[in-house]
Amino acid sequence: MEALDGLRWHFTVSGVDTYWFLPPLVMLCISSLTSMGGVSGAFILLPFQMSVLGYTAPGVSATNFVYNIVSIPVGVLRHIRSGRLCWPLFWLLVGSTLPGVFLGYYIRLVYLPQPGRFKIFVGAVLAYLGLRTLWSTWQEAKPGNGTPKAPPAGRITGGTLSLTRGTIVFGDRIYSYPTLPLAGTSLAVGVIGGAYGIGGGALMAPFVISVLNLPPYVVSGATLFSTWCTSVVAALFYAFGPTFGTQANAAPDWLLGSLFGVGGLLGIYLGARLQQHVPAVVIKGILAAAVLFVAFRYLRPLLGG
Repeated sequence: MEALDGLRWHFTVSGVDTYWFLPPLVMLCISSLTSMGGVSGAFILLPFQMSVLGYTAPGVSATNFVYNIVSIPVGVLRHIRSGRLCWPLFWLLVGSTLPGVFLGYYIRLVYLPQPGRFKIFVGAVLAYLGLRTLWSTWQEAKPGNGTPKAPPAGRITGGTLSLTRGTIVFGDRIYSYPTLPLAGTSLAVGVIGGAYGIGGGALMAPFVISVLNLPPYVVSGATLFSTWCTSVVAALFYAFGPTFGTQANAAPDWLLGSLFGVGGLLGIYLGARLQQHVPAVVIKGILAAAVLFVAFRYLRPLLGG
């Protein structure tokens, strides 16, 4: 290991001491899988930073947002060029999530400077969504349902949004979803995401895919882009927003987050390319496994771990 000592780097803001190539390598592997379900991978990055790198200050949430800022744009552009980003759905998600992000920031600094009980709450939500996605995947993969098919070729050609329902036009098919339940869920997701730095996509994608029964190939672009927009606002708020009289170190580690982002950028681009060639049931299975993994980490105190 002495030969690698020259590759170690001390990150001043976070206090993390690790090999400089480890952050991009880890996120290259993680995000190439999670992005196929419309998720950036930040929800897995958070426990990695806390448990492996020992970064537990509130700034770890902000550093997660920096990762999103750097890593997501290429994947979003890929969705736009392939015609798989529904703009009405995107505006609904981002408009509903942002108010919750500000509340999540306040909760993180004032009530949860240490992860504590809020991790358990997040773990419970993730466990529900992960199990719901896993159940949906099992139902689709049962022998009676036939061989899973790859996503159909086509583009999103339109969409509508009203106070009651929204629609997505994909090729010759029209998908619909309820507006108010989705907006309410987005607000709640914003609170959780704002506190933990997961942007919202990790929680929103399973809900949209499994509960609303929308296929991943029509929603992943919107969830990914809304995650990026909320991450930009949240990172700036953590860096320059009020501390509400606390002494919490909320500033993001821009260098560490950017290194994570470089690996995530490559992984998300790879995932966006693979998504059109991978059956929806496979994407759901990957997403369920990742969400349940994080849920177990958050719920370990309740399980006696």
